[in-house]
Amino acid sequence: MTQPVSPPVHGRLVTPAGERDTVWHVPEEAPVAILLNGQSFAVMMVTPADLEDFVRGFALTEGIVDNLSQIRDLVLEAAADGFVANLKLDPERVAAVDGRRRSIPGRSGCGICGAQTIGAALPRLPRVSGRRPGSDALRAAFAALPAAQAMNAQNHSTHAAAFCDGAGSILLLREDIGRHNALDKLIGAMARAGLNGVDGFILLSSRISIELVQKAAVMGVPLLAAVSGPSALALRQAAKIGLMLACRDRDGIMIFDQTTMGVDAA
Repeated sequence: MTQPVSPPVHGRLVTPAGERDTVWHVPEEAPVAILLNGQSFAVMMVTPADLEDFVRGFALTEGIVDNLSQIRDLVLEAAADGFVANLKLDPERVAAVDGRRRSIPGRSGCGICGAQTIGAALPRLPRVSGRRPGSDALRAAFAALPAAQAMNAQNHSTHAAAFCDGAGSILLLREDIGRHNALDKLIGAMARAGLNGVDGFILLSSRISIELVQKAAVMGVPLLAAVSGPSALALRQAAKIGLMLACRDRDGIMIFDQTTMGVDAA
């Protein structure tokens, strides 16, 4: 049912030594229409791999369900130029999230595009707690991330989201052209595997924007780390819920928490 995620294309490589024809692999993206009991909820642009993980993770991070047991069934089918995923839920669950329907398709680069209200774009987040990993664990995870990105090794264009244990070993990793899609896939995979977010941390190949803080909070991870830095809004929201953020710096690893941001823990 899935299509190639990194199809080859022909191009011309220009180097100081001259030009030559070559083959390049590019990331695929396709629309996935997400239905709740047959009714449209959102259309997201994703890389067509690990789609079941994506749909289940999206259902969790969007607050459609609180846990996977609330999904009675998931029917995933190929459609013209894309896919249709129908989540079968209790009608009460569908009614509760009606205000979070997307008015426009969610682009691969934006996790909250099309949210119909400010409240839907910036929902109240649960507080997180748990043991934060030390600097050695963060260094180990950052060092291991490039080699673990099999899809990116082909196309040099996809993002990764990885769940790491307290020592920094990568336990699960998912990739997608969209950074928020990669995290939804990871969260779906974590839920299906029964992994508890409090027992480790999440590492991203991207920057940390607000929707990634929102999604990480759903899994209760105590720390969200990324290759690039966070936005100001992501920092403020993370500090309010006790979520530590970290990113790489030229001189080491930058850590952000409630103390450094000066945010009251109350």
